[in-house]
Amino acid sequence: MADPSPIRPAGSHAAREEWWVARFHDPALEWRRLFAETIGTLLLVLAGAGSAVVSAATHVEIGRTAAVTAPGLTVLAMILTLGAVSGAHLNPAVSMAFALRGDFPWRRVPAYVIAQLLGATLAILALWAIFGKVGALGATVPGPRIDGLQASAMELLLSAGLVSTILGTSSRAQNLGPISAFGVAAYVILAGLWSSPVSGASMNPARSFGPDLVLGDFSHFWVYLVGPLGGAALAVALATLLRGPGGRDPVAARAAQGASDVGS
Repeated sequence: MADPSPIRPAGSHAAREEWWVARFHDPALEWRRLFAETIGTLLLVLAGAGSAVVSAATHVEIGRTAAVTAPGLTVLAMILTLGAVSGAHLNPAVSMAFALRGDFPWRRVPAYVIAQLLGATLAILALWAIFGKVGALGATVPGPRIDGLQASAMELLLSAGLVSTILGTSSRAQNLGPISAFGVAAYVILAGLWSSPVSGASMNPARSFGPDLVLGDFSHFWVYLVGPLGGAALAVALATLLRGPGGRDPVAARAAQGASDVGS
């Protein structure tokens, strides 16, 4: 939908509000969605990787409970803050799942993924600039006595649960609106509490990409690419079995694309 009026109207409050809504729908403002994905992913990775870096830099141990709760609460805040702008994917696996489900245009996926990878990288660069290259910059790696296949399988299962939660709470059958953010955040925290010693409970290729890129070590990245993307595909298959084919639910499309972004 093109911007019907480049000049802000000086009329009633209703007229001004209608003008702003039209501006929000304008496809030319896709940069706004991408900026939201960049900032949201930056803050998520800052919280996810920051605990290891801060612990190493300050020699003050940040417990596992706090380490997994911080990114979960960040997800909660970002969905509530940015959900209406970009859908608050913050994760390439989520963008792919929404597209596979038919609720998000495939043509927009590459730019979303680039924005997410950029945000993750900027977060790690910020941690490096402030604290130095300590704590492995929060890199996600398989735990002690855990091999790559085990870690990848864990990431697949965890990601399937995460994406199932996202798809389920955003569907018309069980639409929770902004409250869905609490369900997603709760899942992130609970998954981390019991499984982080196995794989780090990344569930997000961007989260793992940032530290690996800055460290120049992608030896374990395949774990955090294959697992989450496979889990996202599994979640889409489960959603089809549970609720039928996607792409026909305007509520889900609004959740995937941003509350004011359907049809762009």
